[in-house]
Amino acid sequence: MSVNEAPVTLSILDKEYRVACPAGEEESLQASAHLLNARIQEIHDKGKAISGDRVAVMAALNLAHDYLKQNNDHDRSCKSISTRIRSLQDRIDVALKNSQQLEL
Repeated sequence: MSVNEAPVTLSILDKEYRVACPAGEEESLQASAHLLNARIQEIHDKGKAISGDRVAVMAALNLAHDYLKQNNDHDRSCKSISTRIRSLQDRIDVALKNSQQLEL
């Protein structure tokens, strides 16, 4: 563990895990563990008697899927916004050009 890391104890599926965490990131790590634990518990409650490892893998896959979907949605939104900005810039350029012609 480096000087800029602190040990943090996380509780997932009623087990405690002690992990190194960069200074200032403890709250975010705790929130991540809480989200993971909630997803694991949700899958565990829905499913039949399946192993803890399988439940953890399913929760990790669900979180990874959500993350990738959110990134794809974000990329689409950024492209849409960029297109809209270019369109507005073009309209401004035309308006300025027309305004300059009127001044002449």
